[in-house]
Amino acid sequence: MTMIKSSGNWLKHAPYNERTQAVEVTAILDLIGNTPLVQIQHITSHLPDNIRIHAKLERFNPGGSVKDRPALWMIRDGLRSGLLRKDKIILDSTSGNTGIALAMIGANMGFRVRLVMPGNVSDERKRICRAFGAELIFSDPLEGSDGAIMDARKIYEDNPDLYFKPDQYNNPANPRSHEESTGPEIWRDTDGKVTHFIASLGTSGTLVGTGRFLKKTNPDIQIIAAEPDSPFHGIEGLKHIESSIVPGVYDATVYDEKIGIDTDVAYSYTQRLASEEGILCGQSCGCALATALKVAEKLADEGKSGKIVAIFPDGGEKYLSTPVFAASDRVSYAEGI
Repeated sequence: MTMIKSSGNWLKHAPYNERTQAVEVTAILDLIGNTPLVQIQHITSHLPDNIRIHAKLERFNPGGSVKDRPALWMIRDGLRSGLLRKDKIILDSTSGNTGIALAMIGANMGFRVRLVMPGNVSDERKRICRAFGAELIFSDPLEGSDGAIMDARKIYEDNPDLYFKPDQYNNPANPRSHEESTGPEIWRDTDGKVTHFIASLGTSGTLVGTGRFLKKTNPDIQIIAAEPDSPFHGIEGLKHIESSIVPGVYDATVYDEKIGIDTDVAYSYTQRLASEEGILCGQSCGCALATALKVAEKLADEGKSGKIVAIFPDGGEKYLSTPVFAASDRVSYAEGI
């Protein structure tokens, strides 16, 4: 896996098989990647022993989410190409996690960061970005992530010499970060036994990049996309592709199946992950688990075995003020999906 060797030599990356567990690191960016893979035990107790669901907990990245990976790769590529210089401001649209990652990396490397995000993202996300020193611009909440994309594009076009725009939705470094890190990690940590891979659709970079690596390594691995089942949903960070601006990095040829998940179902499993598994995570993780359970239950009905890996993009601390964790807004547990 790619590894940053030190804050002073961070553009040089070691090959995947050279990375070792470090007792001490030089810079916070050294901690991006190599996140743990954890078996879901209690919610899956109804499944036969030959079917297992594992969650890759991306909250253990230093910025708290899977977006640390593409943010680092995009910044690295910008510096190497000369498009990013110290006199430029990093500008991008985000639903929160990429913004946090860019703000963290910008703080570490001395760059100004300006972020455009929907006004209804959780207060925690806004505060974290500001804590890292980022400037926030809010787009119309009713327009979702598409509104933030369009507003950021206009800001950039009005003064392109002022900004470096990573453009996570169209930058090939986004999926490449997962092809070079997330995919190899999953293959290694499952001893090559993974049979199904699940990621939720936002920019689609995680699904596309990881899926490409796994399909190249073993074409029999099933790649499944999870998405909200409606254009009007409450799962922060995810896109209903059919009704949204399609990201340039999106590649429908990578996955074998796409499954839609209801917002209440995603919320329910997010709550259950905290209360039954001890995993405090974001609502996109509940969406991924709901999808994994559909896949697992289908395998069980067909008498097949499976080792399912689902990406859990972030932790739940950023959502404690939102309906998914508000006691008065709790939804009933989903059953039989």
